[in-house]
Amino acid sequence: MKRLIFSALRISAYSLLIFNGTGLNAQTVKKDWLLDNTAYPAKIYAVPEKKEVVLDNGLLKRTFRISPDVACVDFINLMNGQQLLRAVKPEARLVIDGRNYNVGGLYGQKENAYLLPSWIKDFKAGDSSFHYVAHQIAELRPFLNWKTQMWAGNKKQAVGKVLSFSYQSDLPALKNIEVQVNYAIYDGLPLITKWLSIKNNSGKSIQLDQVVNEVLAVVEEESAVVGAASLDHTTARGMKVPQGIYLESNFAFNNAMRYPISDQSTHWKVDKLYTSQVNYDYQTPCLLEVHPSRNIGVELKAGTAFQSIRTNELLMDSYDRERRGLAIRKMYRTTMPWTTANPIFMHLVSKNDEEVRTAIDQCAATGYEALILSFGSHCNMEDTSSTNLHKWKTLSDYAHSKGLFIGSYSLFSSRKISDADDVIDPKTGKPGGAFFVNAPCFGSNWGLGYLKKLKTFMSKTGFDIFENDGPYPGDVCASTSHPGHEGLADSQWKQMELQKSLYHWCNENGIYVNAPDWYFMDGINKIGIGYREVNFSLSREQQMILNRQNIFDGTWDEIPSMVWGFVPLTKYQGGGPEAVLEPLKDHLKDYEQLMVQYYGAGIQACYRGPRLYDTEETRKMVQKVVGWYKENREILNADIIHLRRADDRDWDGLMHVNPQLKTKGMILLYNPLKEEIKRELKIPMYYTGLKNTATLSVQNGTPKKYTLDREYNIKLPVVMKPESYTWIKINE
Repeated sequence: MKRLIFSALRISAYSLLIFNGTGLNAQTVKKDWLLDNTAYPAKIYAVPEKKEVVLDNGLLKRTFRISPDVACVDFINLMNGQQLLRAVKPEARLVIDGRNYNVGGLYGQKENAYLLPSWIKDFKAGDSSFHYVAHQIAELRPFLNWKTQMWAGNKKQAVGKVLSFSYQSDLPALKNIEVQVNYAIYDGLPLITKWLSIKNNSGKSIQLDQVVNEVLAVVEEESAVVGAASLDHTTARGMKVPQGIYLESNFAFNNAMRYPISDQSTHWKVDKLYTSQVNYDYQTPCLLEVHPSRNIGVELKAGTAFQSIRTNELLMDSYDRERRGLAIRKMYRTTMPWTTANPIFMHLVSKNDEEVRTAIDQCAATGYEALILSFGSHCNMEDTSSTNLHKWKTLSDYAHSKGLFIGSYSLFSSRKISDADDVIDPKTGKPGGAFFVNAPCFGSNWGLGYLKKLKTFMSKTGFDIFENDGPYPGDVCASTSHPGHEGLADSQWKQMELQKSLYHWCNENGIYVNAPDWYFMDGINKIGIGYREVNFSLSREQQMILNRQNIFDGTWDEIPSMVWGFVPLTKYQGGGPEAVLEPLKDHLKDYEQLMVQYYGAGIQACYRGPRLYDTEETRKMVQKVVGWYKENREILNADIIHLRRADDRDWDGLMHVNPQLKTKGMILLYNPLKEEIKRELKIPMYYTGLKNTATLSVQNGTPKKYTLDREYNIKLPVVMKPESYTWIKINE
């Protein structure tokens, strides 16, 4: 019954009852935005009689009262009718010179479990905050002016509008400090992005200790009489945090390669003003605040400006894991289009220039598009001598003449530079205490020099790709002599800003970036899918299963082009002959299988070794798989629907879907067993956009038409040979 109800809610046109403050009216949601989002343009408009300004795109609506001050009074999910807001709060909060100052907000609400529009006229402005002075509406401008010549699934920047509220204060301590709170709303996405800009025109320096760029009194997810709330972004035990809103900011680090674990800015707190909540100790997690976990501690000098972190607020219309993941993936594809770039690259381990030339020739011969000098190679991007620059410029030119992009790996963290340049542990006053024990400080003389050298190297050589191993931010530094930060208080923020500046520069200069931490909003293209490196010392048979598990687990919230996998061609992290692919000619079946697993998922793996092929037969196999990937590139880079996780007991597989393509879907199935299997599989077709029938062809075989049932599924009979893979195209 539950599945039938859910299917009914997913049809392309359905009516919802939503509360708009004057009664219950029916609103028609025209189409499922995950199938076709063209019917939802962003609008910002005034409602003068209500003293309101509204952001609305048919998927969400957020309303602000602007008199006697600004406060969000309505935040509704138009996809399912959910009201997110239960009370008014300040629009932001600043901590300046150790004191808290609210930005906007209205006061006087007594009942905090819900908010009635009739109450709002009696609310008052606060007496010690920044107050509204004006607002403006503008077209959304790109946060980064991304450039690329590489293949990408989307090269268009997001379209939308921006509402900016300006605030000032009459308090002497805050005179001539201007605060601007910005809200971006997008065409076709149930998403708002929020950030603050602060200008110090006071004529003196101020200590900007913290910026809280969002404060929302959100409707609780559940009620419990007793129990404690988690004050972080997840709850392992205790009450659940609200699930109707997904938050992501550009302040995330942890080396986890997953955003929820890397997040350092989302804080679900308790609201002591909410005295009618069920919890006896007022511990319900229903007050959202967004700010860096550690104070930013920035000295904002006279005449300078500051920009806060940016927060994406994506509204969810379902608890279904796949649908929630598809929504997040749509956000990446639209607002961070550089994440859809996906060049086919090799990871070369080289000892000399001739090996680089050979690898370039092999890449060109097999259809590869890029070569990355891997860790352990002889490329040193920190050497900006004229001799080194000339050498790599010559090799770069050679790669470009073959139609290839080229780049290199560079290590920042987990290395010791010097006592003067390493991060200083505040507990000991000595080097150490970093994420990887020892690490240079990005704000040190060496760190600033490193930044300059990388830009010089890439500019002078024409390198198109930068693979940055670190830094892993979160490192703080107690040094007071590093030129890039003042001291401990601002060290984390300043180091992260330096790191972001490098990625901005790369993004806007057409340089593709692989990095191990969550800098997508600031311009990186790809992150690791997540794997344990010592597993590559296991047998090839084990690696194939583990890799498919990693692919399955790593693509719930990420699109295929956002992540890289790993296929060491030579011995790596130990292991015997059963673990390696070299000699390649002796392990062609395993080599092909590993390639198909990754390319079939739309994921580029780091094929790490000295060569791509060792015989003509090997070359033909590599060329065949790459050619198949290119032929089906658009659908193989489309979103993944998870069918069955690999467990080496039965079939496993996944499915790509994109209703906007001619090929609506592609199914990849694997039989790990040493015997033939025959199965009738139930394949979910809803996200292909097909409604009645679908035409499937097995590996370009004779097409066969199938009828979709009422839950948008088909029953697909399959026969799979032992230890084999199968791919199936889906068309109308």
